[in-house]
Amino acid sequence: MKNLKVIIIGILGLVSNHLKAQLSPPGLGKADVVQWSALGIKQDINDKWQSVTYTGWGNKSEHDKYNPLEKNAIWILNQEFYKKINDKWRYSFALSYRRQNEFETNEFGDETKDVKQEFRVYGRINYQINLDKLKITPTFRQELRRFYTSDFKNDGDDWQLRSRFRIQFAYKLDEEERHKITASAESLFSTKYDIEKEDWSEFDYNESRFTLYYSYSPKNIPAQFNIGYMNNLVGNHNPYSVNYFAFDVILTNIF
Repeated sequence: MKNLKVIIIGILGLVSNHLKAQLSPPGLGKADVVQWSALGIKQDINDKWQSVTYTGWGNKSEHDKYNPLEKNAIWILNQEFYKKINDKWRYSFALSYRRQNEFETNEFGDETKDVKQEFRVYGRINYQINLDKLKITPTFRQELRRFYTSDFKNDGDDWQLRSRFRIQFAYKLDEEERHKITASAESLFSTKYDIEKEDWSEFDYNESRFTLYYSYSPKNIPAQFNIGYMNNLVGNHNPYSVNYFAFDVILTNIF
């Protein structure tokens, strides 16, 4: 029955983006290769509450080229608060600001750049399943996103409601949990509200994200170093794939 419970929860979940593991890359649309870096601070407030603050930046390649540092793509500032309900359940809520450069090429081959600003609020709930060295974490995350142009005017799809379902597997390579491998799969669905049309679009599948990370926590340094890869499969019909290479550092309880 215990094994059946684990399987059922895993199937129902399809989830998890637990920031104790890594600071995962954001989706950056069409590209061949993307580089993502982030620096975070994880601070215990008390035995129930935890704060995670991070800033991250990403670059991406030209189309059909493979230099991930070619274009400055995004900058993010994120604040999230976690609460531990018990040994199994956790929930969190967060505020996020994102400034993204969007590039387009016209019929003459000339490229233009537009800036899209995004304010995001989201909440998530996850459930931890501990199986000796393996931890399985299903998570559901709900987001409300608001988009603006560089001068804070309305930007097309002004509001978006997005649901994210993910499952993460974390395997500790040693008893002290200083070395860890994590893998996850996530599916994203959304609906958009157009202010001019005063109408919501259909709630539909958008993309999937698959990650594989190695994490190292040094014995005498209050930090965790994460290096990983993400494949972003975007679109429902004729989907395209983007390769992400990521590195982040999370400082732990430095205050």
